[in-house]
Amino acid sequence: MEGDTHNSSELPPFTLTGLPGLETYQHWMFLLLGTLYLVSIVGNTLILFIIKEEQSLHQPMYYFLFLLSINDLGVSFSTLPTVLATFCFHLREISFNSCMAQMFFIHLFSFMESGILLAMSFDRYVAICNPLHYATVLTDARVVRMGMSVIIRSFCIVFPLPFLLKRLSFCKVNVLSHAYCVHPDLIHLPCEDTTINSIYGLFVIISAFGLDSALILLSYVLILRSVLAIASREERFKTLNTCVSHICAVLIFYVPMVSLSMTSRYGRYAPRYVHTLMSLVYLFVPPMLNPVIYSIKTKEIRRRLCKIVLGTKF
Repeated sequence: MEGDTHNSSELPPFTLTGLPGLETYQHWMFLLLGTLYLVSIVGNTLILFIIKEEQSLHQPMYYFLFLLSINDLGVSFSTLPTVLATFCFHLREISFNSCMAQMFFIHLFSFMESGILLAMSFDRYVAICNPLHYATVLTDARVVRMGMSVIIRSFCIVFPLPFLLKRLSFCKVNVLSHAYCVHPDLIHLPCEDTTINSIYGLFVIISAFGLDSALILLSYVLILRSVLAIASREERFKTLNTCVSHICAVLIFYVPMVSLSMTSRYGRYAPRYVHTLMSLVYLFVPPMLNPVIYSIKTKEIRRRLCKIVLGTKF
């Protein structure tokens, strides 16, 4: 059996997958994905530029949005090389080390996004439930520390993943299920026992995504309780309206992620392209929609954006 396996140092390339069963439509997928990449990259770049240039946006809420846009650009650039190569140029081979690097950055930015959304929920909690102390609680120094904590935590969580995979021997047929490398896909390929990898993967999901989502939910329970104590109905609506953008960002991140997880676990008999499409939604929708949502819902960003695009005041 030794001839049927390879140590990670001498692995043949992995083979990426486009849309199984829909190969004849992959050129249309290239046009769609290229458009999504363009919207994501241009949209997030504009958000970064506007926050940097607009003095009125130099406050904690928009610092976190600035970090979210950087993260979304990271997600887009992490997947762009292999996705476009697979769907446009039909180049489906990727070396082991390149695959590990891509997996590292995809998961790094995913965990970072979860942490940033948690930090943004804390910002909304303080702004609504303790507005008089907002400036003293969320100082610039504390915002920087929160941002660094998100980055360091995400790095520490993801760092062991490539090494846990490198210790294993892989079979000859290293065909991935997607057009990029992710840990849940890679742990199905080794010929050895992957129990440790699976346990660690479950641990990081619970300790990161699970904990973050629970704390975000708790923050909104406290926010809702505080809002319901406001006597004026108009003031309640105005206060809740400041949370709409963040709520949408949370939903478009966690709903595709949960749907992908449920599809992978329980959609065993679904066509393979369904799994691929779900994974593309998970990685493409949040970076594309986040700048759109905040451009629509934030008056200052909308005004500056219209001035940039149309050359007029809004």
